[in-house]
Amino acid sequence: MNAQVAIAILVGLAAAVDDLARRQISNWIPVAALVGGFGWQVGLHGWSGLWIAVAGTAAGFAAFLVFYLLGGMGGGDIKLMAGFGALLGAGRLAEAALWTAGAGGLLALSVLAWRAVRRRVGKPVQPKPADPSSIPDSIPYAPAIALGVWLALVPKG
Repeated sequence: MNAQVAIAILVGLAAAVDDLARRQISNWIPVAALVGGFGWQVGLHGWSGLWIAVAGTAAGFAAFLVFYLLGGMGGGDIKLMAGFGALLGAGRLAEAALWTAGAGGLLALSVLAWRAVRRRVGKPVQPKPADPSSIPDSIPYAPAIALGVWLALVPKG
C-alpha cells in the first residue's frame, strides 16, 4: 500500500464516520486530503506536481458544484471531493466521480427501500420530533465519495 492509498483510506473513513454521525463533514477532513494530496503529487512529480494537484482540486470542486448549487449536496461534500482531487489528479478524479455517482445512487435506493419497508411494517422511520421540519431528509454522501475514490485507486488490468 502506498501513501496515496493510505491517505485515501484514512480521510475517507474519517469523512464517512463524521457524515454518518453528524450529517456534516468537519473542515479538517478535506484539508487533510488537500495537504496529503499536494504532498503526494509534489513527492511523486516534483514541482510540476503542484499543477497536477491544483488541476485535481479544481476538477474535484467542479465535479459536484452543480448539485450543491441545486441544493442536493452539502458544502462539505464539495470540499471533500476537492481534497480528493488534489490526491488523485484531474484524470483519475473523473473515474472517482463516476464511481461515486454509482455508489451514491445505490446508497439512495437502499435508503429509500429501507424507509419504505419501515413504513410498510408500521414502524416510524425515525422518532417523530416536535418540529416536523427538523427531520433530516438528506442522505450522508461522504461514504459514497470515499467508496468512489477507493474504487478509482484499485489497480486495473
